[in-house]
This record gives sequence, structure tokens and C-alpha cells, in this order.
Amino acid sequence: MVVKKTGEVPAQVVENAVGTEIEWLIDRHDGVPNFELRKFRIKAGGRIPKHYHPDIEHEQYVLKGNYDVGIGDKVYQVKPGDSLYIPSGTVHWYDNHGEENAEFLCIVPKKEEYRAVYLEKIREDKR
Repeated sequence: MVVKKTGEVPAQVVENAVGTEIEWLIDRHDGVPNFELRKFRIKAGGRIPKHYHPDIEHEQYVLKGNYDVGIGDKVYQVKPGDSLYIPSGTVHWYDNHGEENAEFLCIVPKKEEYRAVYLEKIREDKR
């Protein structure tokens, strides 16, 4: 069993994104056998560019903020309380045009390698 208190998990900058942090709340280091739980924070004006994961699906729950999520060729405006499922191999992206930070939980299957294929690059000065 693992219980972590708010603030115990350090936020890490998400590479290839703008104004975005990730916290690995529950992961393989905690001995979980099947899934890993992460919390993302996309700051106002931040974004995660188009990318996909060849063999990793995503289940997400929006905690805070209003932002756009592209899944395949559709764009969704999401808000707190919304849930999302992104199948493995599906191109997706995030854009926070709002004035407040956006936060969401993301559950992924535990894999030996967590691979993301980015379809666009973020300039160094934009991170």
C-alpha cells in the first residue's frame, strides 16, 4: 500500500512542451503491477505539441482549468470533471489558452519503456 500527501512528489518539467510539469504520483517505484498515475499541470499559455505513444493508452480526468485537447483530427474544449480516453497510437495535443493553470490526472499502463513520438518540435526559447 502507498499513500502520498499533497506536495510530496516533486514536479518535473515536461520536455518538448511549453509551461508544462508532470508529477508521477504512483508509479513503478511504488511497486504497482499494472498502471501508473500522473498529474500534469499546463500553465496559462502552455502547451504539449502533437505526439503519440505507439503502445500506451491514456485515461484522463480534468481537475482544473479550461483547455483544448486535440485527439486525432478532432478538438475538444475540456473543463473540470471531464474525462478522456486516448487510444494508443492516436495523435493528441494540449493547448491552454486560459488565464489559469490547467491540471489533469492521467493513468497509463505500466510499460518497460514509455515512448512518445513528437510530430512537432518546440523551440528552446519557448520552453
